[in-house]
Amino acid sequence: MTSLRTVFITGATGHIGRNVARAFRRAGYRVLGLARDAAKASGLAAEEIVPVLGTLQQPAAWRAAAASAEVLVHAAVDYAGDTMALDRAAVQALLQGAATRGATLIYTSGVWVHGDTAGRVVDETAPLAPIELVAPRVETERLVLGAPALRGIVIRPAIVYGRQGGLTAPWFGEHPVAGDGRNHWPLVHVDDLADAYVRCAERGSAGSAYIVADRSRATVGELRAAARRAAGIGGGPGWIALAEARRTMGPFADALALDQQVSAARAERELGWRARHAGFVAEAPILAAAIRARAEA
Repeated sequence: MTSLRTVFITGATGHIGRNVARAFRRAGYRVLGLARDAAKASGLAAEEIVPVLGTLQQPAAWRAAAASAEVLVHAAVDYAGDTMALDRAAVQALLQGAATRGATLIYTSGVWVHGDTAGRVVDETAPLAPIELVAPRVETERLVLGAPALRGIVIRPAIVYGRQGGLTAPWFGEHPVAGDGRNHWPLVHVDDLADAYVRCAERGSAGSAYIVADRSRATVGELRAAARRAAGIGGGPGWIALAEARRTMGPFADALALDQQVSAARAERELGWRARHAGFVAEAPILAAAIRARAEA
């Protein structure tokens, strides 16, 4: 009998983490997923994912589960309290549990650490220029990439769409958008992103960061217009001036207004990864139908 490789995933009930857990299970792994309550745990068990009850705030509850895994994936984001401090503390707990066993740790960062790319297409070699909202991630990335005695890998996803929604979901309604629509958002479907995690576990190089994004270069205005057409919403989209958005959203407004173009050439070259989805504009009608079905369920 062949024993299954085990992966432990924080954030296994979230948008990214749940789909990553599914991808690892499809690939034949035994998947342990962190869940904060019994209801969420039951949902994981129904998908052949072994639930581990606990929270990021109490690593003692999941330390043994993490120590049993060959692959550790940190995909959780907790907005209660200091999000970035908790994020780093969780990574440190994972490092402490894995450092003596040569495990693989995959940390979920994001393309926002690259800041505004000012019309240029950047890759992992570009100097980081993070916006205020995610600036602490740079040091957390360094902890993972420089960790001794294990294979530390960082994934920098583009803005994720598909399945349970993501930041693009409000575009299918009358929700106004910060900025003027001339900026670019790099995007990736959550299925394609989940595939990249499995590939990182199996092929990724220690100490490497990988941008994961499709090759689309549409502006937010073009993306939003596609969503409105698919949703059957007439008229032009509503926009919020950035100064006003900052008053109501704080630093998050600057994230939404970033103009970014990125390249996933390294992931394509080293991991054999390719975005299989046709892109947000082409798939907007499918996404709109899924959003309607969830609302009616």
